[in-house]
Amino acid sequence: MAKLQGFEFWRKTLKEARFVVAPMVDQSELAWRLLSRRHGAQLCYTPMLHAQVFVRDANYRRENLYNEVCQEDRPLITQVSIRTGHYGAFLQDEWELLEKMVRLAHEKLSVPITCKIRVFKELERTVRYAQMLEKAGCQLITVHGRTKDQKGAMTGIANWEHIMAVRKAVNIPVFANGNIQHLSDVERCIQETGVQGVMSAEGNLHNPALFEECSPPVWEMAEEYLEVVKQYPPCTLSFVRAHLFKLWHHTLQIHHDLREELAKVKNLEGLAGVSKKLRLRCQEEITRGKEKEKEGGLPFPHWICQPYVRPAPKEPDGNSKGSEVQKTMCQKRALEDLDATADTLSKNKQKKRSRNPNKNFSPEQKPKYIKCEQCGNPKGNKCVFNLCRGCCKKKAFKEVADCPSHGLRFKTRAEKQKAEKNAKKEEGEATKDGDATTTEEGEATETERSCSSSSPQPPSDPSIELQVQSKTPLPL
Repeated sequence: MAKLQGFEFWRKTLKEARFVVAPMVDQSELAWRLLSRRHGAQLCYTPMLHAQVFVRDANYRRENLYNEVCQEDRPLITQVSIRTGHYGAFLQDEWELLEKMVRLAHEKLSVPITCKIRVFKELERTVRYAQMLEKAGCQLITVHGRTKDQKGAMTGIANWEHIMAVRKAVNIPVFANGNIQHLSDVERCIQETGVQGVMSAEGNLHNPALFEECSPPVWEMAEEYLEVVKQYPPCTLSFVRAHLFKLWHHTLQIHHDLREELAKVKNLEGLAGVSKKLRLRCQEEITRGKEKEKEGGLPFPHWICQPYVRPAPKEPDGNSKGSEVQKTMCQKRALEDLDATADTLSKNKQKKRSRNPNKNFSPEQKPKYIKCEQCGNPKGNKCVFNLCRGCCKKKAFKEVADCPSHGLRFKTRAEKQKAEKNAKKEEGEATKDGDATTTEEGEATETERSCSSSSPQPPSDPSIELQVQSKTPLPL
């Protein structure tokens, strides 16, 4: 079967998908994709997969492409990381390498190759970038209307003008990404840019029913998601925890105790239990007549699925950066990046907080550390050489020394090996001496036996024996 290309690929394989769930690291797993499809998503992407591990590890392939037996998860595009630590928007300036990668994939793969890019500050450069990828063999391109530096607190507004320019300049389908919080944003984006489809990431994480133009109670989405997780195991616990943090984001700003509990539980039942407690508290607020109250300027009560607006960065004078117009626009955008929010801890920090509830992650209050004398990294607190572990290991190995602080025992092991060697040597010498003594005793015994055999034997007759001993002649 010939490989479909361009618009034919979009129409026949992707079934003219317009509502798209973005590839999200550790977040667009099978269970979440199925939940999103149930609520209006027409096309999903896998999380970014590591190409090298994917090729060599069958378990990795099985875990990440479990959808082979799940026909509900169609159509699906696989997001691949070509080269560890050197991929995505950080390849943006290496056009020759990108052209070679896309061309090679297009020539060797039996399925169409698609690309997802961020824009440059210069519109013309963004257009030439997209045209280069199309020429190399890309059959569909998604344009995220932000630069590679627009992340975290500096996310800002996505530039639809760049997306529209790319759409007019290429002859392949284009998806838009950025500023999508509601279904009305999707329709407006399609009208203004002329793209074939619109992709959502963080907007989808806070409201998986976004493409249905619906804002359901958070607990409905949370409970449905947990049911899908149980139906299609295995699902990594950290993925599930992260999704619940996103769904319950606004409520967790009020119920801090349950926020800490959600970070600490160790299994799926524990996560479901915390979600149930949050539901009960919200329903209690509703019965007390608080359903009309809105926290922190939210458009809906905190227990309703709705977008999260990241606060604008502060100026040195303490005021929010940008004009009131920009502030209003910020409230109309969806945040597509998966960087940790200012008030949401990463999974690693959540683990640290669970072990030490009083741990402080504020950059301003982090304790200063003493630097390693050789590389400048933090040194071990009790290192005998005042070095970091890496430098300490090299020095201890070279000098055959110990460092209990870093668990290095080169001297101890060397002494132990020497003692064992000496013990074996002494044991061998002792065995050799014993063999020599046994040989001498054997030779002496043999000599005695020879002498005994050559000497005359005394007669057994008592009278003769008496004769021999007395040497007196007997009377005749």
